[in-house]
Amino acid sequence: MTENNGVELQAGVISREGLRALIASDPPLLAGYLDLEEQLQPNGFDLTLADIGRHHGRAVIGRSNAERVLPEIEELGFDADGWIDLTPGIYHITYNETVTLPNGLMALGRPRSSLARSGAAIHTAVWDAGYSGRSTSLLHVINPAGMRLRRNARVAQLVFMTLAEATTQGYAGIYQHENR
Repeated sequence: MTENNGVELQAGVISREGLRALIASDPPLLAGYLDLEEQLQPNGFDLTLADIGRHHGRAVIGRSNAERVLPEIEELGFDADGWIDLTPGIYHITYNETVTLPNGLMALGRPRSSLARSGAAIHTAVWDAGYSGRSTSLLHVINPAGMRLRRNARVAQLVFMTLAEATTQGYAGIYQHENR
């Protein structure tokens, strides 16, 4: 058993009940969610779509953060009813929810199965222990006919796992406390 934010958890993937306790803890594991009951899943939490944009310009990834240059993101708007039509291609998405991971938890993001069944994928990175912020991911629309998405749609699921032992130094990278 490990303790995270004062909540006792078994080692492994965190269940719906464990997630509920962590969301109610201080600080809460997740904030900014739209409907707790709808988004809590048996072994994860659904993330919802806040914004979507396109990458413009070349990216540069070197050996250090000093060599990193990210492309600009051109925000794409939703229509008056909250929908957006996407042609095949890649998009930058931002979630509504913020995550605050204690040093004893990490998370992996996975696309919801309805996205894959629609001909789209979400590519994510690891949510490291100690990370706090509003995350972004890459949406890849593969379906030749494109797809239509609604603002606040549930598009990804975070699966939370306890570490065998809490790390003494959590995430301290440049995306810590990101809000975009």
